[in-house]
Amino acid sequence: MPLILTEEQTMLKEAADGFLNEHAPIAHLRKLRDSRDADGVSRDLWRAFGEMGFAGVIIPEEHGGSGLGAVEAGVMAEALGRTLTPSPFLGSGVLAATVLKGGSAEQQAAWLPRIAAGEAIVSLAVDEGAKHAPSRIATVAERSGNGFKLNGAKGFVLDGHVADALIVAALTENGLSLFLVDPKTAGVGIERTVMVDAHNAARVTLTDVEVDADAVIGSVDGGEALLEGALNLGRACAAASLNGAGDQAFQTTMAYLRTRKQFGKLIGEFQALQHRSAHLFSEIEIARAAVMGALTALDAGRENAGLIVSVAKAKAGRVAELAVQEAVQMHGGVGMTDEYDVGLFMKRVRVLNELLGDAGFHQERMARAQGF
Repeated sequence: MPLILTEEQTMLKEAADGFLNEHAPIAHLRKLRDSRDADGVSRDLWRAFGEMGFAGVIIPEEHGGSGLGAVEAGVMAEALGRTLTPSPFLGSGVLAATVLKGGSAEQQAAWLPRIAAGEAIVSLAVDEGAKHAPSRIATVAERSGNGFKLNGAKGFVLDGHVADALIVAALTENGLSLFLVDPKTAGVGIERTVMVDAHNAARVTLTDVEVDADAVIGSVDGGEALLEGALNLGRACAAASLNGAGDQAFQTTMAYLRTRKQFGKLIGEFQALQHRSAHLFSEIEIARAAVMGALTALDAGRENAGLIVSVAKAKAGRVAELAVQEAVQMHGGVGMTDEYDVGLFMKRVRVLNELLGDAGFHQERMARAQGF
């Protein structure tokens, strides 16, 4: 299995890095945060993503997308991790788009072109507790007339406060089903949650929310496989973002070690810091290989792709955590100040680690698969 980018994928990486460094550097995050922007995300930037072909990277060409795969989605996610850009890409361009590709022709035609163009934000509402636990969904959908009535609550819904549509996972009579819900429907309550990394999510409550039968994505009681496929791609992309954030924190630290002087010497000349840097570099390369392996496995449709994704998410999370901790330590006292960017990377890594399952969740997943 090749663990390097092809020429075309490298071109996408360079285009994404160049675009984000120019139009959405870390200063973009700071501006949204410090101005207390009502949305916490730029619709103009999302439309620019559409114009560049980034928003629809995994959306089929017949719906205005690029028709590419998991590796290309990971390339985009890693670039976003490097600049800490608040973007609907993971929530809409990956999670929601993957689910919608399994929907009806009408659902696909209504939403996929708009996501690809950066004109719509669609949020996937799955988790309900403090931790990622898709097997513990309690939201229910009961038959009502020619449709369903939804009751329950969701948390950590990415961009849910600005979503044009919600995809809600709920229990039906004999399984799990996915419903396309208009946020303006009576009974839907949405509360914005500003997370520690200044990105945004929402709490969503559903009280006797009425939807028609054609709101079901896929089949009634048959949403589990569709949801799992979307979550696996989302987890792999979250791992790629962890790689991007961890590696950028590392690069920023290396630049600091090469310029900061203490006791008349560059601090990068001290052997103890060199050893720590070398160790971190090795760990980042291992994590990068693990994530690339997971993305490639998803594209190949390997039967055990989900477990490979779990390995990648756990490894990338642990390594990124090490990277940001070392960044703050090696910057010394100034590493704890808001003036320096390394603290922002630490906060983003903390959130990404929790998103779609932390290391503990994925380690347990692996253990159970092995019969433990």
